[in-house]
Amino acid sequence: MSVLPDELWTRIMELGIQTKTLDHKNLCCLSIACRRLHRLAADDSLWSRLLLSDFPSSARDLNFLKNNYNSTSTIRDNNFTSSSAANVNFKSLYRIRYEKDREQKRLAHRRVVLRIESEIAERLRKIQEIELQTSVEKEKMNTSVAELLNIHKVRQASVALNVWQPEIIRGRQRQMIQQSNVPVDFRISALEMEISLCKQQIAGFDKALRVEKRRLDEAKEQLASVKYHPLQDFSSTSCQPNECRNRSKKLKHTSTM
Repeated sequence: MSVLPDELWTRIMELGIQTKTLDHKNLCCLSIACRRLHRLAADDSLWSRLLLSDFPSSARDLNFLKNNYNSTSTIRDNNFTSSSAANVNFKSLYRIRYEKDREQKRLAHRRVVLRIESEIAERLRKIQEIELQTSVEKEKMNTSVAELLNIHKVRQASVALNVWQPEIIRGRQRQMIQQSNVPVDFRISALEMEISLCKQQIAGFDKALRVEKRRLDEAKEQLASVKYHPLQDFSSTSCQPNECRNRSKKLKHTSTM
């Protein structure tokens, strides 16, 4: 290590930053290895390159970094003097920019968590609503089935009036027929149609319930994934939680084939 000159070590670290193989963590680890690397790793040229590599927008925001950072980074703005350029600490600037970016990621992560939690609450509300509608339809269908059975008894009673039976049974059957104000055949058709519609409604509610439960499970899985990766960049639209989850599912599917 002592044989290599400082310029070669600096060039090696510059190539590492340029090829994305040397990040701020590795550079900080090198700085605590020995005094020589501590001095070389604190060079502003390295941290300026690292600042532009990790945060390209900092060049426009700060307006004092050169676009071509193959040489030592200096201040470009005419409002700054050479004495102020010498006082610029790019390592401190990187720390400020890193903490700002970390806070933005934390806030974006919090917004994503709140959005998914509100989606889960909405799914639960829809599931409760569907279950309530299903119970109402089932109760309506049971009422129609019970009435249909009573009407069938009325029809049997009307047939039994034409046959000799004891007077007590005949009087009870006559009372059942007299209480029926609607024609028997018409009422039977209406009840059968209502029962059929109730069955269709219940089938539709069951299908919607399965869909909502599946979406609820997906939302819970998405929430668990987001909480497991709290520092993932959710601010960009290139990697939304849904896309990341679908991508992981595709990778699992290809690995099993």
